[in-house]
Amino acid sequence: QVQLVESGGGLVQPGGSLRLSCVASGNIFSAYIMDWYRQAPGKQRDWVATITSASLTAYADFVKGRFAISRDNASNTVYLQMNSLKPEDTAVYYCKAASRYSNYTAWGQGTQVTVSS
Repeated sequence: QVQLVESGGGLVQPGGSLRLSCVASGNIFSAYIMDWYRQAPGKQRDWVATITSASLTAYADFVKGRFAISRDNASNTVYLQMNSLKPEDTAVYYCKAASRYSNYTAWGQGTQVTVSS
């Protein structure tokens, strides 16, 4: 099993940047595919980005060119660099770990990102 803790959220002006971090503890971090999701008030949770254990990445269309996902297996951390932030990026951001070898998944508790002037 793995436990996930996100950090790095906060209040930022439109056009600004934030970097979210998600630290994993527990089993071998490199065995997990890592995702970022987000959920705005009153809306469903949406997938944002994925990074595989080989650092292959994929992004939702609404963040392509603005967000970048990365991972550091040595420190058991996945990052989400968010640039050119818009008010519609306001949401709670969650990281998720999915095992490469089973159906096991784990979620963090989320970190709030608010984009407002």
